Amino acid sequence: MDLSKPTTHANLEAAFGGESMANRKYLFFADVAKKLGHSELAKLFRDTAAQETEHAFAHFRLLHPELVVNNPATLSDVDKQALLSRCLELAIEGETYEFTTMYPEFAAQARSDRDGGAAAEFNEQIDESKEHAGIFHTAAKNFGLLAPIEQHHAERYGVALQAFQGKGTAGEASEPVPGQWICKLCSMIYDPAVGDPDSGIAAGTPFEAIPDDWQCPICGARKASFVPYREAELKTN
Repeated sequence: MDLSKPTTHANLEAAFGGESMANRKYLFFADVAKKLGHSELAKLFRDTAAQETEHAFAHFRLLHPELVVNNPATLSDVDKQALLSRCLELAIEGETYEFTTMYPEFAAQARSDRDGGAAAEFNEQIDESKEHAGIFHTAAKNFGLLAPIEQHHAERYGVALQAFQGKGTAGEASEPVPGQWICKLCSMIYDPAVGDPDSGIAAGTPFEAIPDDWQCPICGARKASFVPYREAELKTN
């Protein structure tokens, strides 16, 4: 396929994004159905999600033909390293965009929307405005929390890439970052300097002082799901 055609390229990216979103959405629906005791409906959602994944993979192969592996046995170690390095490069690119551009812009827009052009309507519909303001506030907070997570992912991919390039071994720092803890489920990083004011955790509160029933503001995991945060580190021999 001639990806020099910008419209087709954009359409493929949009199709990949749509199919990818459908996959996660259907898995979410499957989880809801399972919790409500509808196992057959849950299975339908999971099966369809798997099909959407295949659709997304087909689009991604066209977007990145350099990553298509037809016969792994014919690849040299150098070829394999090049492919994996390319995967890491794309991962770093995506994560870096998210924490440097996407989430900061989303957070700023959410804050703006809370106080911006919808004010007139909010004045007419007080209850709805309070609900909307709360949603925008939560969105801004979550976008702000997600930015350091994506930075964390990008740094880990960067270390992995350097390891693939023979510069050392990927690992974690021997000592954790003082005071910071990370959620094992979603990678949300608790920073005592920031706290979690929306949950009643004031800035300056050490993690050890947080109540045991506190939940991760991103995924809802309990405090016990957090471990001391260690930065990715390239270990050289």
